[in-house]
Amino acid sequence: MNDGGIILIVPLTMCVSVNVEVQVDPPGEDDRVETAWTLKEQIRTEEGVLKQRRPFFTDAYRRSKTHLLFEDDDLVGFASVRRDGYILFLAVAPSYRGEGHGKRLVAEAADDHESISCHARATNESALSFYEYLSFEIVRRITGYYEDGGDAYYLKLGDTPSIRDRFADLLRRS
Repeated sequence: MNDGGIILIVPLTMCVSVNVEVQVDPPGEDDRVETAWTLKEQIRTEEGVLKQRRPFFTDAYRRSKTHLLFEDDDLVGFASVRRDGYILFLAVAPSYRGEGHGKRLVAEAADDHESISCHARATNESALSFYEYLSFEIVRRITGYYEDGGDAYYLKLGDTPSIRDRFADLLRRS
């Protein structure tokens, strides 16, 4: 029954909480290497990057500390970092990009080191934009760095100002 009053229709918005869990394989462990390899291969197939061969990938994974992000049982992304702060692999599943997972993985790596560094393929515009956004600096270009002859940039974050200050500033801007 309508008595001439105003009827308000309010859309119902559902808020879904997503739980992203960080797991770590320390150096010497490879409990999740197969899961990481599968994600790396998916990205290689779709985007033509992360072209490492399986023996190299597995050996490098075992020698590094790998931070893995899981949403439920799905691997969202991972970063394998050497003891000197060099990021060997950084991968985020394409369907999860833009949600801050890459930034979180770099922050996990930065927690353990005064500075962090990596290489990025000179033609990988999205990776270079991502690292620039995080305030990495290009140290130098290396001609023929990759097995297929592709060039790379060596990038570094840290030293001055401290890496933690840079990330604190970055997180405030987000």
